[in-house]
Amino acid sequence: MLTRLLAATAGAVAVFAFAPFSLAPVSLAALALLFWLWQSASTPRDAAWLGFAFGCGLFGVGVSWVYIALATFGGMPMPVATVATAGFVAYLALWPALAGWVVARVTRARTPVRLLAAAAAWTLAEFFRGSVFSGFPWLAFGYAELRSDGMLPLAGYAPVGGVFLVSLAVALCAAAIAGIIGALVADRPRVVTACLAGIAIVVGIGATLSRIEWTTSLGDPVAVSLVQGNVSQAEKFDPANRPRNYEHYEKLMRVSHGRLVVLPESAFPEFADEIPGAVFTRLADAARARDGNVLVGLFTTEPPLPGDDGERIYNSVLSLGASPPQFYRKHHLVPFGERIPLKPIAGWFINRVLAIPLADQAAGPAVQVPFDVAGQKVAVNICYEDVFGAELIDAARASTLLVNVTNDAWYGRSIAARQHNQISAMRALESQRPMLRATNTGITSAIAHDGHTIAELPWFTVGILEVDIVGRTGDTPYLHGGDIPMLVFASVLLLAAAALSRWRAG
Repeated sequence: MLTRLLAATAGAVAVFAFAPFSLAPVSLAALALLFWLWQSASTPRDAAWLGFAFGCGLFGVGVSWVYIALATFGGMPMPVATVATAGFVAYLALWPALAGWVVARVTRARTPVRLLAAAAAWTLAEFFRGSVFSGFPWLAFGYAELRSDGMLPLAGYAPVGGVFLVSLAVALCAAAIAGIIGALVADRPRVVTACLAGIAIVVGIGATLSRIEWTTSLGDPVAVSLVQGNVSQAEKFDPANRPRNYEHYEKLMRVSHGRLVVLPESAFPEFADEIPGAVFTRLADAARARDGNVLVGLFTTEPPLPGDDGERIYNSVLSLGASPPQFYRKHHLVPFGERIPLKPIAGWFINRVLAIPLADQAAGPAVQVPFDVAGQKVAVNICYEDVFGAELIDAARASTLLVNVTNDAWYGRSIAARQHNQISAMRALESQRPMLRATNTGITSAIAHDGHTIAELPWFTVGILEVDIVGRTGDTPYLHGGDIPMLVFASVLLLAAAALSRWRAG
């Protein structure tokens, strides 16, 4: 129990490696401690419990803001929201538990190969946690290597193999640190030297990669206005507030200066055919007057498919202005927030305990053409779609800029918004494209192609972020290979560790 408590504490402390704290070395220390505990696990069951405890600490602290969305804004009764949040945390913790079980199952305790297996299994578990059952790759350890003021050396792996390759680099360094601890206890100076050399190699390669410009600037800077409306959740979805909401965003549009103006996700939280045509006309006229475009968040509908009993609802972005109107429809929907899993079975219960507006939406196409607006090719994504780097690859390759519109007001003044901004920055680094974020309450920011934040607006204020951005062209290795290099390398490393452990045992 003491070792499991220690693992849980390490997981909880690891949250300080991520935004808004950004104490990256903490992730190395926490993961090294978990790997060191795995070294002494005598059975796969023991290692799984250690991994589960670590995961409960990590996600129990790091994504506790889910409770705010469910109880405060989703109207879910407190006991139900508490159980739902705990269940979600427990599910996420199963992935570190699985990693620990595999490590102890395929390698012998207190051996160097177990540490190598730990690094590989941890990274693979992160990847599959971000892919299975819709996926939730939040708090992947690679994100901690990217700060708002720039990237740390290990983040240099991101344009090559994405955030999970960065996670693998972090895990390998953590494994080496665990190896150093064990070697110091056993008085084995050669092992200490070897581990230090391994860390130097991994960090050195990352630092070298971080200096490579995989993409190039394209054309002149474009003036961009990112609008932060700061409309409360209660006002946002109140039909009586619609006229005031139209006036609010029209005013912000008029006083903005950008050739490209971006409004937040669901700035108009109603269907397009419910919005007065005059509103669209005034926004379009204002954009055309500056030979530009405005991107508007709203909802669109289509007739039901054969056999369905309701029209299809899409969380959408519409472009208006000098270019012909264009639509983007959100593809990756939030379970329970935008779609109801197992709707025929559990839909009735979810609808009774969760009062989230428009919670049963349809998914847009997986691949959509970037907007041709303001002289740029703009790849739009909505809300937490930017958490899934591989899903943005096709659009990023065809684009010069990335735009994320979101509404993190669902999570109040928690750490979620800062974490989300850090995730968006990783997408910019992976593709080496600028990322422009327009959010309802923050964090509204402009992020450079190297992942550092150029400028941002204060949280929970009305404002317009005015920036000049240069588009980028060209492809990073990640835009060609995606997560495959990481998957291959981590899988080979795990299999090699298992084979070497069996060979030595024989």
